[in-house]
Amino acid sequence: MKSSVLIEMPDNEIRDLLLEERDRLAKMKMSHAVSPLENPHQIRFTKRTIARIMTEIRRREITQVQKNK
Repeated sequence: MKSSVLIEMPDNEIRDLLLEERDRLAKMKMSHAVSPLENPHQIRFTKRTIARIMTEIRRREITQVQKNK
């Protein structure tokens, strides 16, 4: 998922997306432990997507604090 898509999302949707991606990562890790995934790089891509989402959430928090000053 690209950063430009995340920037346009409302706060509640981006937090829901974070929860969905974290659940997806947990399921993928569990599946990979039981039997190898067809494409194990999916785990890496999901981790990066989670990091992008968290970065966007943090950026919004910082801009909100700066606006309140």
